[in-house]
Amino acid sequence: MDTVDATSTAGLAALTDRARALADTGRRRVLGIAGPPGAGKSALAERLAATLDGRAAVVPMDGFHLAAAELDRLGRADRKGAPDTFDAAGYAALLRRLRAPDPVHAVYAPAFHRSLEEPVAGALPVAPDVPLVITEGNYLLLDDGPWAPVRGLLDEVWFLELDPGTRVRRLVDRHVRHGRPRREAEEWVARSDEANARLVERGRDRADLVVRLTPAAG
Repeated sequence: MDTVDATSTAGLAALTDRARALADTGRRRVLGIAGPPGAGKSALAERLAATLDGRAAVVPMDGFHLAAAELDRLGRADRKGAPDTFDAAGYAALLRRLRAPDPVHAVYAPAFHRSLEEPVAGALPVAPDVPLVITEGNYLLLDDGPWAPVRGLLDEVWFLELDPGTRVRRLVDRHVRHGRPRREAEEWVARSDEANARLVERGRDRADLVVRLTPAAG
């Protein structure tokens, strides 16, 4: 499997060229960016979309988080972020719609608002003439349960890697920014986020490309 260093100018240019080639095929393509929590998936997806000048839309997997009330009802609130705390079947259904766009009408995707800690429906419009959809999330490469169809709905998947120490620090800082006390954030990352990271790592070999970042890449 090929590996690209996204922190180098040449590496970032190679990734942009690869994404542009997908956009230039003449039909809608879907690029997935997978990786563990805190690896920088959303930042890379947004950066790629920005370089493609309106020819790509970003649709994060995180819009399919179950609502807090539903997590409470299911008894899963203390594991928010685990695979069974998402509507995986709904995500797969959206990918199918995105792969075969309506020639007239936009497809509206949900987004996850961290300020609310809730998904918001219909927040992300994808116009029918956008040739590339970039979707990012932890579980794009899981091969069991309701996640199993996802890999087959993606034209390419890149697996994003960041050294664990930096990734964990980023996660803790993110939780603190969104209101958790630091000690609680550290405990959550150690118990929940890192358990999910180990699960995500198992899908690495199903990716088409490994993208490596260093702390300087942001």
